[in-house]
Formats: sequence, structure tokens, C-alpha cells
Amino acid sequence: MTTSLLALVRGHNAVADYLCWPGELDFTRTEHVEPVHLANGLTLEPFAGDGAGGTYFFCGEGGEGRPILFADSEGGAALIAVGLPELLRLLLAAPWWRDCPNCTAEESEEAAAEYLEDEPALLAAREAVAATLGLSYPTAAEALARLHVTATGIGREFDLIHTPEGTAYRMLIG
Repeated sequence: MTTSLLALVRGHNAVADYLCWPGELDFTRTEHVEPVHLANGLTLEPFAGDGAGGTYFFCGEGGEGRPILFADSEGGAALIAVGLPELLRLLLAAPWWRDCPNCTAEESEEAAAEYLEDEPALLAAREAVAATLGLSYPTAAEALARLHVTATGIGREFDLIHTPEGTAYRMLIG
């Protein structure tokens, strides 16, 4: 029997800690700040949060290969990956993706410099996490290009709606 990637991450403290920071993927926080739904009618399953009140949702029915939407606590959302492996590759390659709303190399280089200044051991920790998960990952530029394609392509079909008011969240990527 194969262990799910989610179970592997949750069951390995060093991996979960790295994903929590710098990845901002905290598996202990799964409640979103307000009631939301998808305009396309697919179900939302929160599975993680970030330190600023954002939430990661699996969209639709199924397993870890489902699309993943991120919603922040300020009314922004974007489909950021298709499947948990893609999300983890993004977080390994560019944990600073939130600082790159246009997904440009310039944004990434600036954000990476800030992260590495604050966390000089980040790259070594990333290698250990990737090895534990058995995942290879792209360059930051490649990961951000994939993020942009996902968010602005198929992601257009995943409009997040604030349920009480019926208003759509704004696009985080674009």
C-alpha cells in the first residue's frame, strides 16, 4: 500500500516545519476566514492555511491530484496548482510566490534575495525536504511560469465567491 503524499508530509516533522516556513503551508490550520464557494459548483476542501489567514483548498472530488486554490484573507484567490505534487514543487522552487503577483523573474530574484538573507540555510533545507518527499523541482522561474499558466488559464474557471455577499474574490495572479 502506498502512503499518500499528504500523509507523508503530515507525518514528517522536518518536512512539515519547512513547508510551514518558508512555504507558508500549515497543515494545522484549515479554517477559512469567511464562508466561500466556487462559482462552478465544485466542492472546496480546505487542507492547509498560511500565517496570514489564507487557506489552501482542494477543488472538486477525488484525491491529491485535484486542482488547488489558494485564497488569502484579503479577498484574493487563484488556482495555483493541479495536484499536491505540483503545489509542493512550487513551494520548493519558489516559496516566495506570493511576492510575485506577475510571476516575473525580476520579482522572483528580489523576493529570493530577501528570503535567503533572512534564511541562509533555506537552500540546504529545501534539498533535504525534496529528498524526503522524493520530488524533483523546477527552477523558480519555471515554477512561476507554470503558476501563471495555471492561474490565468484553467484557473479562470475557478472563481471563488464570498457566499454571504455573492461577490467574487479578485485574482491574485495576473
